Order: sequence, then structure tokens, then C-alpha cells
Amino acid sequence: MSSNSKTLFFFLAILYFSSVSAIAENEDPGLVMNYYRDSCPQAEDIIKEQVQLLYKRHKNTAFSWLRNIFHDCFVESCDASLLLDSTRRMLSEKETDRSFGMRNFRYIETIKEALERECPGVVSCSDILVLSARDGIVALGGPYIPLKTGRRDGRKSRADILEQHLPDHNESMSVVLERFANIGINTAGVVALLGAHSVGRTHCVKLVHRLYPEVDPALNPAHVEHMLYKCPDAIPDPKAVQYVRNDRGTPMKLDNNYYRNILDNKGLLIVDHQLATDKRTKPFVKKMAKSQDYFFKEFARAITTLSENNPLTGTKGEIRKQCNLANKLH
Repeated sequence: MSSNSKTLFFFLAILYFSSVSAIAENEDPGLVMNYYRDSCPQAEDIIKEQVQLLYKRHKNTAFSWLRNIFHDCFVESCDASLLLDSTRRMLSEKETDRSFGMRNFRYIETIKEALERECPGVVSCSDILVLSARDGIVALGGPYIPLKTGRRDGRKSRADILEQHLPDHNESMSVVLERFANIGINTAGVVALLGAHSVGRTHCVKLVHRLYPEVDPALNPAHVEHMLYKCPDAIPDPKAVQYVRNDRGTPMKLDNNYYRNILDNKGLLIVDHQLATDKRTKPFVKKMAKSQDYFFKEFARAITTLSENNPLTGTKGEIRKQCNLANKLH
């Protein structure tokens, strides 16, 4: 090789490795396990500790964490848009009809404040929302699910497109399955995620169409008596907190009792009833009714997929100072 050729070769080699290292430096790692290992090593422990403290004081926070991940991550991106307050120009997702009964958002701020004291401006509200759901699931007796982090926060609410994405409890099973499939969750995952109805409660306003003017004949008569007792009015007062526990047997425990209930026609919502009767979902319902391990395995898989739906990573979005406000509003 001539000296000129050698010089050209080394020049090209230097150029190549410089380009590779520049790409590596600017590369978006996406979601990874323990994203805050170096920037905020205590982050996941702080979230876990706060979730446990809040659960001891307010048991219903665990239901909120679980519902948050569904309502936020399902609507186009897992970016904590759910947590934003309304502004003059923008309606918040949490103030839409579909968010009826959702609460405890202020406790997300409690967790955020604890993290800001330790590592200001480092941990996103999106990751807080996802990891609080993970730790809330454990508090309810569910499985521990290793979840990746590295999400950044969106700057705008998605209230205007919410209905296009979020499945409703009155929709057909075909629509429900399609909506879940759109974000990569299969039929077994749909059945498992709806197992979250094993805990918490359903407000009477969501149930009365199955009780008045006539009782839905698909409901178990023994269960109807309890539902009528808890929901005595055909048009419930929206300010009155009237509800029925989703699972009277183990209302505070995430378990497979839900599947036994819906096979016994004790599902409160139309979607619960359809899950136990539709030929596409019933085989999975029966399998989960028999095996809690199988339920937990599919539940963990579905939560993981949900938590990784189209996140903002790298330089996209921002790290909010407060979870209810985009930074530009400070």
C-alpha cells in the first residue's frame, strides 16, 4: 500500500469512528431498565416508598394508580397527558366524562415533590405514573412487573382524541378487542387487563341502565338485589357517591375471583358480561378463573405492553416541574 493510500485509509477510519461516536452520543436509548441508575439512583425506591405510605393512609390510591396507566397510556402515548390541568385553550383529559370518578391526582404531586427534593428536574411525571401503577399493583396483591423507564412528558392534553382510542364499557367486544389490538395487546391480554375490575368500585351512573327501567335478564338474580340496594335511583345524583364494589368477595385484592364472578353472571358492566360470554374471550376467562398464575402472567405482559405505548423519549417532550402543568405555564 502506498503512503498516500495509507494516509487516506487512516483518514477515512478516523472519520468513520468519529461519526459512530457522534451517533452514539446523540442516540435516543428509548425505554430501558433502571434508566435513572446514574441520574437519580434512588428514584424507583422513592416512588415505591411514597406509594406504600399513601396506600397505608388512603387504600383507594392503589386503584387510582392502576386506572391512571390505562387512561393515560391508551390514548396515543404514555406521556402523562392525563395529569395536565385544563387551560383557557385546552380541556384536560381528566375533566372529560370518560374520566368520571378518577381522583387522587394530587398524590402524584406528592410523589413528584419527594423526587424533586432528591433529584430536581430529572424524573418525568410519565415514569412516576407508570411506576406508581406497578407498585400499586403489588400493594393490591398482584405481581411485581419489571418495567422500563426513560419516558418524557407531553405538553398537551389529548382530550379531543380520547374517544377515538379509549374503549368504553358499553361498546361491543369487537370494538374493545380492536382498540386493544391497535396498541399491540392480544385477546388474552384484554381479558387479563379487564381483571383490574377485580378491585375498586363502579359508580351507579355506569350501572343503572342494567337495572332500570327493567333489570337486565343476564344478571344473576342474587346479585341484582345487592345492586338495587346500592343503586336505588334510576337517575343517580352525580354528587352522591353511590357505587357497587366490583368484587364483593375480595374487593381490595387483585385476584382471579373476578373471572369466577363474571362466569356466574355477576359482572357489573356490559363489558364484563361480554367477556364471559363472547366465544373469543370466554376460553381465556375460564382459564384465568382456574389459574391465578396464568392470570398474573398475562396481566404482567399486557401492563408491560401498555406502559410502552408510543412513549416520548430522548429529546422529545420535557420533564415537567409539576405534573399538572406544562413547563411553559410556570
